[in-house]
This record gives sequence, structure tokens and C-alpha cells, in this order.
Amino acid sequence: MPKPRSAPRLADVAARASVSIATASRALAGREGVSETVAAHVREVALRMGYVANVHARTLAGGATSTVGLIVHEIGDPYFSEIASGVIGVAAERGFSVQICHSGRDPRNELHQVRTLIAHRTDAIIVAGSGYTEPAMQAESNAVLSAFQESGGRVAVIGRHHLAADAVRPANEAAGAAAAAHLLELGHRRIGVIAGPPILTTVADRLAGVGRSLAAHGLTLDDVPVLHTDFTRNGGASGAERLVAEHPDLTALIALNDLMAIGVLSTLRARGIAVPGQVSVAGIDDVAVAADLAPSLTTVRLPMTEMGELALTMALKPPSARRRRKNTGHELIVRDSTGPAPR
Repeated sequence: MPKPRSAPRLADVAARASVSIATASRALAGREGVSETVAAHVREVALRMGYVANVHARTLAGGATSTVGLIVHEIGDPYFSEIASGVIGVAAERGFSVQICHSGRDPRNELHQVRTLIAHRTDAIIVAGSGYTEPAMQAESNAVLSAFQESGGRVAVIGRHHLAADAVRPANEAAGAAAAAHLLELGHRRIGVIAGPPILTTVADRLAGVGRSLAAHGLTLDDVPVLHTDFTRNGGASGAERLVAEHPDLTALIALNDLMAIGVLSTLRARGIAVPGQVSVAGIDDVAVAADLAPSLTTVRLPMTEMGELALTMALKPPSARRRRKNTGHELIVRDSTGPAPR
């Protein structure tokens, strides 16, 4: 009977890539001292060979690490801060430490962070934030994470991703629909939408929800101005500046996350536009500061801390033959930034 094929070792990768073991190690760990051309070649060889360090073997060799890696898009975004607090809370209960990485909404950087976490003997990886609408943008990350799981590592994602992993799914489409429905019920028809980059599944899903509510009132997304900009406060501020200049008849603005909505409120205040007297503003997420703004922000609440808790709890469960999915709820929170459409 033939012997089972052994998993490729670092030495095998180095030999196939025609580099030293030290160079291969530095390349796969993302450390300095290796040119990007050589590092990319070594990573490609490792991926083709199916190489990934065995998490449990490394733990035995180097001592228990009990580390969870959390990859977020933007560490300064309160959405991710609240998710991180949920992850950290569960990790503390289970005796894990948490290493937080920042991808900057760049799939290449996301892949680099995944590789770095694996090289640092991470036991589980949580990928938080949006996936990308094109599966090819996460294909290499998917391959690396799949090999990581086959070696004993655990993975969970938050959002709609093209990654083979357990997932917590925020109610993004329902949230977009709720924000738009609220404004439509207040009589607004001249509504502008400030969206993030269209390559993000979160943006696509929230925008689809807005379109669903518009359709219920005989409108489509083609009937309202939709501006794609950075998914940040500055993106919201510049987006509002442009929309109110190009469409001075608008009576309401939907920002597809609260951070953008904060920027929208800043721009309207600077231009002397009364909220909600002249223009109503709605966001999505319900970050902690939303209630303390002036005016306080109407938004759709997503359970961000709970999402972080669920993701890590799911990741630490024994592997399942089928990928697990957990959908969240949502809640419209009406505050002072929305009111009836002006006559």
C-alpha cells in the first residue's frame, strides 16, 4: 500500500523556488530583506505546492501562542472598533490574545496580512468587513486560508465574502432598505445616495436594499443621484459637497455608513443647510457616537459587537463539514437628523 504523500516543508518550497530556506522564510513571513519580486515568486511557489505551516506543530515547537488574528479594513472606523471589542471580549474569556491588522480595503494587502498572521503562528483568523464583488479579487486569499484550515487553523469572516469559511452575515440589504423606506415614508422623493466603492459587497448589498425600497414607491436607483466615494468621513463630506452642488433640489441624503454620514453632516453645517429642516440625513450601522452628534443621527443599527463575538465563537468551534452561516438582525433608530420632506 503506498504511503500517504507528506505535506510540503519549507525546505521543499525553498528548493523549488531556488532560494535559501532563510529567504523563503522571510518571504512567506513578509519580513524585510527580500525583494518584492523574489517574495512574490516564493509565495507563488508555496501556493502551488499547497505549503502552509502546521499551526499545531508550530505551537508544540515554540510554545502555546493562543493568538487570534483580526483583519479589519480601517482601524479608525468605529464600525470596526466595535467589532474588535466583541472579538477581544470572547478572546479574553477563552484565554486568547488578539492581533489586529489593517487591510485598507485593498485585497492585496488583505492577502499579505493573512500570510503574516499565519507565519506568526496564529491559531484563528477573523476577516472582518466587506468582501469584494469580484471573486477573483479574493481567490488567492481563499486558497491560502483553505490551506490554513486544512492544517488545523480556524477561520471565520464577517460580511459577504468569496472565502470558504464560516460567516457572520450583517443584514446589509435590509439595512439599506430600512433607511430608504424611512425617508420615503416621510415624503422624500428627491433623495441622494452617498455610497462607498462599488467593488465592496457591503456597498452593493446596501445599495440593493435602497433600490428595493425605491421600487416599492415607483422609483429606481436610476431616478436618484448615487455617488461612489471613499467609505470614510472625508468621503462622505466631499460626496455631500458634490451632490448638493449638482442637485440643489435634494431634500434627503442616505450615507451607506455612519462614518460617511458624519462627514455629510459636517458639510451641510458648513454650508448653512439646516438638518432636517432643509435636508434630512440617514446612515447605517449606529456607531456609538451617532446618538451624540448634533443633530443626533437617524441610522439603522447593526449588532457590531455581537458580530465580533459570534465570529470568534464560530471560529473556535470544531470544524463542520458544511460552512456555517449566521445572519444578523437590524433596527431602524430614528433620531433628530430626519424629518418630513419640505413642502
